[in-house]
Amino acid sequence: MEYRRFKDTLVVRIDRGEEILEQVKAAAEKENIRLAAVEALGAVSEATVGIYNVATKQYHSNHFEGQFEIVSLTGTVSTMDGAFYQHLHMSFADGNGRVHGGHLNRAVVSATCEMVIRVIDGEVDRARNEEIGLNLFRFLPEE
Repeated sequence: MEYRRFKDTLVVRIDRGEEILEQVKAAAEKENIRLAAVEALGAVSEATVGIYNVATKQYHSNHFEGQFEIVSLTGTVSTMDGAFYQHLHMSFADGNGRVHGGHLNRAVVSATCEMVIRVIDGEVDRARNEEIGLNLFRFLPEE
């Protein structure tokens, strides 16, 4: 991975063989990012994405291997209990144009991934919502 920071924005290149979530975490921790919006495109050779079932409060994961183009990768960086937290979703297309996607659990870059991380001035933490079963935004009191 290589990136450059331009004021409140990181422009990131994630390289072949690198795992996307690991690289987002590395850049965010190095730059001390507490809140950001993430978007990207590129290509992956393997991806695991999940779909959340609200009734059972469980994720069902699907794993894909092959050659895929990232159609959309979007999400947020925030904190939970003050520690780094990322929530990304990814859609990707196969050679026949079929699109798969969901909550991103893992993705390995096959060619490149071009990412923009827009840092937001502030902090939003997360807290577990037992009724829904997810870690939701928890807005901190303004100082």
